Amino acid sequence: MNTLLKKAWSEVVDPMIRRPKRVQVAALCYRKSDAGQKEVLLITSRDSGRWILPKGWPIDGKDALASAIEEAWEEAGVRPGSTQSEPIGQYEYSKALDGGEPVPCITEVFAIEVGELADNYPEQPERQREWVSPDEAASRVDEPQLRDILKEF
Repeated sequence: MNTLLKKAWSEVVDPMIRRPKRVQVAALCYRKSDAGQKEVLLITSRDSGRWILPKGWPIDGKDALASAIEEAWEEAGVRPGSTQSEPIGQYEYSKALDGGEPVPCITEVFAIEVGELADNYPEQPERQREWVSPDEAASRVDEPQLRDILKEF
């Protein structure tokens, strides 16, 4: 019995615990209000409707920033103005895949100034979007590390 438990631990449980984090990219889309204050664009997730940043898996053939820009377009209708090539931070969370199994993810966040905001974009029928202050954005998202990034922004 002891050998069976060791085998189960080494082949099933331990790999699940030590599973490497998968990388995602996120776009912190922002603009300056008429009063000169930064505003952040939040969107709703398709499944739960919670407030998030546009994010997704890196896209083959694109670097992390280009992947974040693509996610900003598909999920929020954002065409970029200025961008920074380096992420402004990262946060960790657990993503539930279609099968329901959670996957640990680390998400690199890129600041993307909004150059244009389209009314029609690929995921427009599936999402809501809203401009809010960075502090308000921090109060709406679930991930503590993302809250910190938004508060510092």
